[in-house]
Amino acid sequence: MYLLEHDAKWLLESSSVNVPPGVLLELGGTLDLSSLPDGPWMVKGQVAAGGRGKAGLVRKAATVEEVARLSEAMFGTLLKGKRVEAVRVERQVAAAAEVYIALMVDAAAGGVRVIVSEQGGMEIESVAPRDLRSETVAADAPAVVACVERLVRGMAAATAAALTQAARKLAALFFQSEALLVEINPLFVMADGGWVAADAKIVTDDNALARQPGLQQLLAARAAAYPEAWLKQEHGFDYVVVDPEGQIGLLTTGAGLSMMLIDELRADGLRPYNFLDIRTGGFRGDPTRLVSVLGWLGAAPSVKAVLINIFAGITDLGEFAALLLDALRQAPALRVPMVARLVGTNLEAAQVLLAQAGIPIYTELDPAIAHLRRHLESC
Repeated sequence: MYLLEHDAKWLLESSSVNVPPGVLLELGGTLDLSSLPDGPWMVKGQVAAGGRGKAGLVRKAATVEEVARLSEAMFGTLLKGKRVEAVRVERQVAAAAEVYIALMVDAAAGGVRVIVSEQGGMEIESVAPRDLRSETVAADAPAVVACVERLVRGMAAATAAALTQAARKLAALFFQSEALLVEINPLFVMADGGWVAADAKIVTDDNALARQPGLQQLLAARAAAYPEAWLKQEHGFDYVVVDPEGQIGLLTTGAGLSMMLIDELRADGLRPYNFLDIRTGGFRGDPTRLVSVLGWLGAAPSVKAVLINIFAGITDLGEFAALLLDALRQAPALRVPMVARLVGTNLEAAQVLLAQAGIPIYTELDPAIAHLRRHLESC
């Protein structure tokens, strides 16, 4: 999960990382003046995307009236296709230097990449490479801390001390939460040597969620903010809406195969609605996963057709077809044509069952896509 800043700061606070006190105001909610920290404030649109500051989604407010006005203006704003549904209102931090620190998984090297800089803030991407100090080290907290201690040599004493202190707490958080990325930009460093995480980007590993009770509780409490992760947690497979205006619903298995299919459809000028790795191995004779997906696709007003794309090795296509027909009977909301491209074990049985239901079947993708195109052109 790419955590929203407010939730990232909750995670940081739980690891004793200093953050500005703040509250979350959600779209449709009421501003509770008694819950606000002392002002003046920062009003920060909550969206899982970079560039919020340059997009006007991080603003200063001197009065409660300004907080309300700025919050209202931010609600509903789109940034990189993501809509602001909440704002964080937090206390301003005055007179601080802005520095940078990040820890991220380096899968290719089998370690953790550590980056620090004396320059942080909105212009971090413009910082000269020579001013970004970086190493990849072994994946354990002591190695990360030792790395930061090396990288900060020669920096101003207050900056070096703040980055080193922050690294100890961030490294512990990084490994305890099995994160993929922890980035603090900026880390505010005060003249007296104090420091605070002014902004935070944390990405956690969905596959580790079962081992993270704190993140599970966060997801349960904030399911609306993380719909894809919530669906995976509740249903055991991956379903992501990639284009809310997409016309082609996808019923697919295999993450790589699904992504390739999305790319191919887009290259052909078509608009897939969703990504799906339904994981047919988890069916075990139960159509529940299929019922859920068909219900979601049936509720999407833009979807005009469904493409089934199953490349079956272990999966028995005859059993899949029977479960699909059972699911269709339980998902009456889906009222659009379906086209199937099936390859693999027991194809003949699937062909018989789906033909009886009036679902065209192809063993090659191109004619299946051509069939879809003809239908969409006739709509």
